[in-house]
Amino acid sequence: MSFLRSTSLVVLFAATALAHGGHEAVPDGEAISLEPIDSTLWVHMILMGFAFGIIFPLGMVLGIVRSRWHVPVQIVGTIIAVLAYFLGHAHHGRQFGKNAHASFANWLMLILVAQVVLGVYLKLHLVKAGQARIRWIFVLAHGILGKIMPVISWAQMLFGGIAALGFCQDDHMGQCLAHFIMGSAFIGYGICLTILLLVGQFWLRRTGRSQEFFDSLIIAAWGCVNTFTEHRWGEEWGHNDLQHTTMGIVWWCAGLLGMWLSRNRTMIHSIFGYTLMAAGLTRIIEISFVLRDQSAVSMNGTEPNSFQYLTPFLLYASGFLFLGATEEQMKLLSDAGITHVSYILILYSIAFILFLFVNVLLHIYAVHTWPTEEDAIDPEEAEAQSRGKYTTANGGYTNGRARSNSEAQRIQDAEGFELQGLISDEEDEPTSSVAPKRKHDQVDVDKEER
Repeated sequence: MSFLRSTSLVVLFAATALAHGGHEAVPDGEAISLEPIDSTLWVHMILMGFAFGIIFPLGMVLGIVRSRWHVPVQIVGTIIAVLAYFLGHAHHGRQFGKNAHASFANWLMLILVAQVVLGVYLKLHLVKAGQARIRWIFVLAHGILGKIMPVISWAQMLFGGIAALGFCQDDHMGQCLAHFIMGSAFIGYGICLTILLLVGQFWLRRTGRSQEFFDSLIIAAWGCVNTFTEHRWGEEWGHNDLQHTTMGIVWWCAGLLGMWLSRNRTMIHSIFGYTLMAAGLTRIIEISFVLRDQSAVSMNGTEPNSFQYLTPFLLYASGFLFLGATEEQMKLLSDAGITHVSYILILYSIAFILFLFVNVLLHIYAVHTWPTEEDAIDPEEAEAQSRGKYTTANGGYTNGRARSNSEAQRIQDAEGFELQGLISDEEDEPTSSVAPKRKHDQVDVDKEER
């Protein structure tokens, strides 16, 4: 505990006292100096990417499933992040002007400090002076910060790449914003689809909304972003401005229509929003021929058809292609003599790696929280489905029967994925790395013993 406190104090001091120097070495009118990136800065980038891109997301999932490995993994990530933070201020070679990456770094480290402090506080299990009654506030704050950490870490890594190359300055700012925001949105929604596909079917059932409703909602949001970011307001309209802005208008109009048509679980109208993406074709095939207008291929949603993985993956790939298509990046590739084929293969490789990592994280979550294979399907549920009495849109049963223990556990896990904090009172128990045994399982054991 003393180590964590010391780490928190050190990072807090560093985050508030240090700032990137070397601005005087940057020529006037430029974003970076002419020197190459030195080995110290490369190590900084690699370690930060490893800590915030891999270790902390893994620790987040381990915290959600209340694994005993959550704290050790987060400690390792914190040590690496602190080391990398100081390396970022100790490098030589290329210097940088004022940029978003340098400014946001201090805020990111302060959020990390807050996470460490909250984690230490929760592990102490203090109960004096009414602290037990307000513990839920700290649990909720710790959980929220932990879940938004991957998102803000992604933004900071993008800021880092932009700063390292001196991109997105002056007239390039608008198209940079559009590409990086929209590209990240594609990837983010691909991750959301992966979550819904693998562990979110019961949450969808509980909401009473079809997945196409949320598809359309995201499409409309993307359209709004495109509508108001593709033109420098107050300047003359250009040919590209008109094309991109009208494309945004089409998106939010189609998205609103899709939301209206899917409000009662209508499954066939997502084509309106997906006509602009290759992923749209796979989604249409999935709904019409794989799912056949059902919520999932299997009754319990645990056995997706292999074809269903194509839509989220194509969103990952589309996002990376969009992120990598700014005019400055194209010029850099052209000057370096890199062909478009090689570049596309690299981007697709990155998409494959991210898709793999997300699937691994969701697998870790599922094996800790879902029922065992023999408990996954209740015989009465299977019989009810065969008679056409399965569930209504809001998740209830048409014959009035209560949910089975298996489904109730799954719905509780889905709610916990949204709302629960990463730390709980049960975390210190020896069996915290394994999902707690359900009540009906214990009854079966007692019967066998008798």
